Amino acid sequence: MGSKRATLAKDPQDVAGMFDMVASKYDLMNGILTGGLVKYWRKKTTQMLQIRPGMKVLDLAAGTGTSAQNYAKAGAEVVACDFSPGMIAEGKKRYPHLHFVEGDAMNLPFAADTFDAVTISYGLRNVHDPALALREMLRVTKPGGRIVVCEFSRPQNALFRGVYKIFLHTVMPLISRFFSSDAQAYGYLAESILAWPPQPELAAYLTDAGWMEVGYKNLTNGLVALHYGKKK
Repeated sequence: MGSKRATLAKDPQDVAGMFDMVASKYDLMNGILTGGLVKYWRKKTTQMLQIRPGMKVLDLAAGTGTSAQNYAKAGAEVVACDFSPGMIAEGKKRYPHLHFVEGDAMNLPFAADTFDAVTISYGLRNVHDPALALREMLRVTKPGGRIVVCEFSRPQNALFRGVYKIFLHTVMPLISRFFSSDAQAYGYLAESILAWPPQPELAAYLTDAGWMEVGYKNLTNGLVALHYGKKK
C-alpha cells in the first residue's frame, strides 16, 4: 500500500509477539484510548454485516474475541481467527464457547467459499501485505457474501485531524505507559494509524482485490471508517 506503508511493515512474527505482550490488557486499552467509542464502532460493524441466524462469519484479527462475541449474540456461527497465540489464549479464557483458530490473514487455513461474511477490525493495517489479505478474504467468502473492514482512518475535519495527530503523538504514549505492559507497542500502532491510506484509497484496494459494490461509511468524523463490499 505505497512506500510509506511499506516502511512501517514489521515481520509477522514480530507483530504477533507484540500482541502477545499486550493481550491481557488489550480490551482495557481499547476502551481507554477511544474514550469508550470502540463499543459504538463495534455496534455499527455488527449492523453493517447484516447478520442473520446461522450465518457463518469469519472474524479476522479477532484478538480476545470481543467483536466475535457480538456477532455470535446476533445469531452468527463465528470463527475468531488471529495470528497471536497470546490473544487466542486470553480469548479462550473469556469466551470459552467461541471457536478460535490461529491463522495468518495472508494464508487463511480455510477452504474457498466457506463464509457468508468476513470482517476485520483494527487489524488490516498490521498485516504485512494487506492487499494479499484482502484477496484471501475474497477466496474464503461465498459468492454473494460480504466483507466489512473496520479501521482507523482519516478524520474529515482539518482541525479535528490536527488534534488527533497531537493525541497520537503525545497523549496516547503517556496513557499507554501508565496502563500497558508494553508502551512501545502502542507507539508502533500510532505510527501505523498515521501511515494508513485515506478512505478512497483503501476502497480502491478492495476493488483491486476483486470485491464488488465497494463503499465506505465514516464514523466519528472519519476517525474510523467501515469499508464494505460483496463477492460476485
